[in-house]
Amino acid sequence: MARLGVTGHIHLTADTVDLIRRELSTRLQRYGGDVVGVSCLAPGADTMFAAAVLAAGGRLEVVLPARRYRDHAVPAEALDVFDELLARAETVQVMSYEDPAADAYRAANEAVLGSIEHLFAVWDGGGGGTGSTAETVKSARDRGIPVDIVWPAGSRREVK
Repeated sequence: MARLGVTGHIHLTADTVDLIRRELSTRLQRYGGDVVGVSCLAPGADTMFAAAVLAAGGRLEVVLPARRYRDHAVPAEALDVFDELLARAETVQVMSYEDPAADAYRAANEAVLGSIEHLFAVWDGGGGGTGSTAETVKSARDRGIPVDIVWPAGSRREVK
């Protein structure tokens, strides 16, 4: 059973969401459903990955960055998907932080990395700060965890 984690961007264009969903589905087919996906369930890449893992017949484990993550970091339009995926998770680990913040995201990402053997990064290669996709990719590579970059041609981040 392969243990796969995810890190990635939250704000993606609608066209990019479609590209990423298809690409994740294609890449997960290699495992034939024999996979555990580990995700923080952030909107965007994390939830797309979690849904793709479940659709492929895999199992889902969740690491939440903070106790009040849902209340403070999940936008109203993403709550239904978040709640559905959380309910389908086999395990849920909640970091010791009360509220989501950069250090909580870093801790959650490190917990994900500590439990996987391969990381999918929905990432355009850009930099970032504490708890970012860039930092998580660097940390995975420093640990010797293989990283699959998932950024199909034509993908773009939404400008916020």
